[in-house]
Amino acid sequence: MTAALALGDDALVLSHRLGEWAGHAPVLEEEVALANIALDLLGQARLLLSLVGDEDELAYLREERAFRNVQLVEQPNGDFAHTIARQLYFSVHQHGLYERLAAGGSEFAGIAAKAVKEVAYHQDHAEQWTLRLGDGTPESRDRMQRAVDALWRFTGELFQPVEGVEVDWNALRSDWLASVTTVLERATLTVPTGPQSGAWTAGAGRQGIHTEPFGRMIAEMQHLHRSHPGASW
Repeated sequence: MTAALALGDDALVLSHRLGEWAGHAPVLEEEVALANIALDLLGQARLLLSLVGDEDELAYLREERAFRNVQLVEQPNGDFAHTIARQLYFSVHQHGLYERLAAGGSEFAGIAAKAVKEVAYHQDHAEQWTLRLGDGTPESRDRMQRAVDALWRFTGELFQPVEGVEVDWNALRSDWLASVTTVLERATLTVPTGPQSGAWTAGAGRQGIHTEPFGRMIAEMQHLHRSHPGASW
């Protein structure tokens, strides 16, 4: 069930990262919005991981190398612009992927059909903030451009084929690039290109190789469960 683990881990890890904004979001409205997006992703993760086994054990008892999420979703929140850039890149990808899965006949069709409406909101939220920050003050534009550039190198891994996910990955990548380019240009931002941006450099998260911040995140996420084995509400 490589596919269920990959998609479930993407949602689980990004959900945790967004949850880290609790009590720290720039305005109260964003406190609610980011929490709701995190809860949507957590619900998706539970459905997907339950296809593999016990969702709690998979979330809280696996070692770092056993996770199959892309490296993009594990990147630290950084400032608000970094969180929005990460969310833009991932939600555009996830929306395109889930639309295709919902229209197909795989075991993920039902989950994708339910989730695609949620992800459409996630994408719209990210797009609106990208436009607001990119076409805002010189400071907000500078921060948004730096975030877009810094995270671009992690986007290539989004389009590495996943065993058990039968979609046209090249078409998914082309549609993603067209959508992201349109948003960035509307936001008066420059689309990263060239080797200096690490364009389309694929990571190895799907193979269990993660970036340095991921270990700290997993330790925090799993701390309570590991500290009180067998505990229940």
